[in-house]
Amino acid sequence: MSLTASGCMTVHGELEVVPSATRAEAAQVLAAFTAAYNKADKAYDPALDADRVTGALGAINQAGLKARHSISPGGNAGHTELELTDAKFAIPKKAGWPRWFVADTDSNRDQDSGKLDTRWLVVFVRNAVDQPWKAAYLSVLTPAEVPVFATDKDGWAKPVEPADPSLAVAPKDLSAQYASYLKGGTPQHFAPGTHTSVWRQSRAKNANLPGLATQYVDQPLTTGDYRPLGLATRGGGALVFFATRHYEQQTAAKGLHLTVPADVKALMTGDAQSTITKERISNEAARVPAKGQVTVLDREQGLVAAKGA
Repeated sequence: MSLTASGCMTVHGELEVVPSATRAEAAQVLAAFTAAYNKADKAYDPALDADRVTGALGAINQAGLKARHSISPGGNAGHTELELTDAKFAIPKKAGWPRWFVADTDSNRDQDSGKLDTRWLVVFVRNAVDQPWKAAYLSVLTPAEVPVFATDKDGWAKPVEPADPSLAVAPKDLSAQYASYLKGGTPQHFAPGTHTSVWRQSRAKNANLPGLATQYVDQPLTTGDYRPLGLATRGGGALVFFATRHYEQQTAAKGLHLTVPADVKALMTGDAQSTITKERISNEAARVPAKGQVTVLDREQGLVAAKGA
């Protein structure tokens, strides 16, 4: 394995720009992921889909299953099979590794009891020819939020580079910029919305409640399978998937005790006498224009650890 001057990885001589996967292969990968996801959810056993998830989605999925197994060791009595249908694949053409693609699917897990139609966008990555495809990101969007991806004459999607200078914010900088924004940084890069201004306002409101103080720390995640991945969209700009880490420390006033929910307790170390620190991982999907503000379309977040003191 070597790295060329242009940054393309050479594995088994694979320098040629080719589709990351065939459409038939992508369909098989989606089916294998869905089957493993259902088995793991039914049994509340993270081992059953550990080889099908990675990155932000993997961290959220595995911790969630671990917590639910702790609460219900007999499995998921209310399990219903996840169905991902009407799959449309956006497969970028690129050289070397990692390779990846996006499956845009219709889910039977529509929000609000089916009142709001949603699409599940699952991003699959593969880091070497001898490694399996794994799902690294999941974003739940309305059909109107799913962009039309730019393609070449053969229908293959066009990836955006991490340092792409044509975008308002380069994909490699999105995670750090978002973390900075949440800490109170300038909002110049992000449009107001549920996952930006509204979330920041909610945090400010809950920072100091009677008997309870909450502090927040946000960190970027950009390495390994947490790397940002983006596809060019028709008419300019890109849809970029990226990840962040969030800590929330809650401190009770003297003489008061913290109430720890069962799902938090299942992932907690230590004893929450007066303080508990919760660690969450989130993955975001954002529309990044050539100029202007970034719109964070979706944020899927999950608790991955907690520590009491």
